[in-house]
Amino acid sequence: MNRTAVINVVGLSQSLIGEYTPAIRNYAKTAALTTIEPSFPALTCTAQSNYLTGVSPDRHGVVGNGWYDRDYSEVCFWKQSNHLVSAPKIWDELKKSNKDFTCAQLFWWYNMYATVDYSITPRPLYPADGRKVFDIYTSPFSIRSDIKRDLGEFPFPAFWGPRAGIESSQWIANAAKWIEDKYQPTLNLIYLPHLDYNLQRLGPDDPAIRDDLARIDVVVQGLIDYFGSRSVQVVLLSEYGLTAVNRPVHLNRVLREEGFIAIKNELGLEQLDCGASTAFAVADHQIAHVYVNDLSRLHSVRGLLEKTTGVESVLGTSEKSRFGIDHRRSGDLIAIADRRSWFTYYYWLNDAVAPDFARCVDIHRKIGYDPVELFMNPYLSLPALKIWLFLIRKKLGFRGLLDIIPLDASLVKGSHGRIPHKSCEYPVLITPSGSRLFCDANIIQSTDVYAILEEMIR
Repeated sequence: MNRTAVINVVGLSQSLIGEYTPAIRNYAKTAALTTIEPSFPALTCTAQSNYLTGVSPDRHGVVGNGWYDRDYSEVCFWKQSNHLVSAPKIWDELKKSNKDFTCAQLFWWYNMYATVDYSITPRPLYPADGRKVFDIYTSPFSIRSDIKRDLGEFPFPAFWGPRAGIESSQWIANAAKWIEDKYQPTLNLIYLPHLDYNLQRLGPDDPAIRDDLARIDVVVQGLIDYFGSRSVQVVLLSEYGLTAVNRPVHLNRVLREEGFIAIKNELGLEQLDCGASTAFAVADHQIAHVYVNDLSRLHSVRGLLEKTTGVESVLGTSEKSRFGIDHRRSGDLIAIADRRSWFTYYYWLNDAVAPDFARCVDIHRKIGYDPVELFMNPYLSLPALKIWLFLIRKKLGFRGLLDIIPLDASLVKGSHGRIPHKSCEYPVLITPSGSRLFCDANIIQSTDVYAILEEMIR
């Protein structure tokens, strides 16, 4: 088998490869570059599941980064168990044909309890006193203490939130080298998230993105050189490209104004009651799964969505089937934003009664993805002092909210999820010189990545 490192440079598209990414550009010149028609939806969890199983969401079940669990009547976002991906993975198939095959999965999603040999994923600890302690989960468990001893703690604030930046990608790259030094896996799956941050904050057209491209290029160059020196073939790929947006669309507010949303007042703040609502939206970047508990109102809900400014189209059962996303986890309807819009999860009509988690980095309580978590509230006075005092109180055992996130969705300038209008904003696959791409195609489907990787490794 050919030992292989797959470096997932999140947010990389052909339009971004050039002057400010000399390492990636030069590697592409000596390699084979093809464009990937993105998964639908073009989201992290769906894209990765397509790549690693070779099938679409109607088969593997990952219809987004989260969905509504109809049995629990709860929205579940960013869960981590690999059992949620209900199709065989590439490492399962390769292990069947070669008992010596091993796989490492570093920060790719659905990492916990995956049948890989080595895994590392972000996983905070939640003691019973209400604290949240940043940490990682590893398998085997012994890796956790060993790698933190050698590399230091994973820089969790740099992985997501207002301080998200290059430090997390650097740590993950060092972890990939650490795993290679100790275990030499046949397949090393490496996730580098850095580009994703400012492409959402600033948008792909902002000149400041050049600095982000240069930073991630240095990290990628280090990995290419390192693995090359150890005769490990390197594959570069991405999950999606981002497009510029300037209009947030608040679908749950639209549904609420028509009486479809049920609201609970809890301790003076508003909570959306999914189980009691006629219909509600689970927003995920530029798509939203809309769940209709009273199917007699399905036609009315669809009509409302279709006439909402910023909604390009709405998928029902037949359309979901054509898109390969007709799965029990999917919404009864799926709304797709137009190219300049994206969907928020916001449902309150007055910021004074927004839930307490709305102003926090809290990826699990919100009924949708919230890119505004990448921003610090610009109206806070002395935000650094506020954070410092919060950390001091936390060390002393006091509870509190780090409510530093704004409620201004217009801050977000880049998004993804829909199929981009321009193919130069599609994700890319770059394979080593001499490897044969699937049918030598210029554009491949996201599910084709599986067969390409499998052929390269065997």
